[in-house]
Amino acid sequence: MSNRLDDLDLSQSLSHNESEKRITAAQRRLLHLRLFSAGLLGPAPNAPGLLVLFEGFDAAGKGGAIRRLTSGLDPRHVRVVPIGPPTPEELKHHFLWRFAPSLPGRGSMTVYDRSWYGRLLVERVDGLIGAPDVKRSAKEIVDFEDSLVDDGVTLVKFWLQISDAEQLLRFNGRAIDPAKQWKLTAEDWHNRTLREQYVRAVKDMLEWTDHPHAHWDLVAAEDKHFARVFVLETLIKRWEHDLERRGFTLPKSHGTNYLV
Repeated sequence: MSNRLDDLDLSQSLSHNESEKRITAAQRRLLHLRLFSAGLLGPAPNAPGLLVLFEGFDAAGKGGAIRRLTSGLDPRHVRVVPIGPPTPEELKHHFLWRFAPSLPGRGSMTVYDRSWYGRLLVERVDGLIGAPDVKRSAKEIVDFEDSLVDDGVTLVKFWLQISDAEQLLRFNGRAIDPAKQWKLTAEDWHNRTLREQYVRAVKDMLEWTDHPHAHWDLVAAEDKHFARVFVLETLIKRWEHDLERRGFTLPKSHGTNYLV
């Protein structure tokens, strides 16, 4: 049986002009939904918090997608949390402990640039935890996400996928661009040498943690214009669906491509 990752069509693309037009429209709709869920367009008691989670290979475009997602929102209404390696203090606790302070409450919004899935990816690939801990952690993540959704969180998860060749091209581009050199680290190059192990870990992650309450949306990120539009429009679809299933009557959008 083929894995969803193998079936993803990385050739999908959009022109710059079409992408910018649809991004602008999506940003307007996202602002509309954000103000609604925060209770700023009228009463929306107990609207779920929104947690948007980004994972993907290094240089897959997570930062660019997050910037397009948040640039149309008031900074007071969204929190972006970059997730790095756990600190010595955090390592003393359960691996999910460190995420509690940044989880969105009702009517709030948080965006994770990487997440607890580092447990199933970098910690697994670098041999920091063994196979039994990997399987146990996957189950705990599923249960944790289930509890978040049941408690009033809309959870949207994105995996941004690029080919090995495209990643190398982007790495080399960063290496010669003074404005982007800071993005390229020795750890990034190290991770490239382990790509096969990472691909295997990603496929297992998708198999173990893709559930109706916490679905993985796979993003064909070879073309950045396509990827950014896909992320924003998919987020709108997921967010609207979850609000409606919880009984909320959404503010109307007008026109096409989420123009409001």
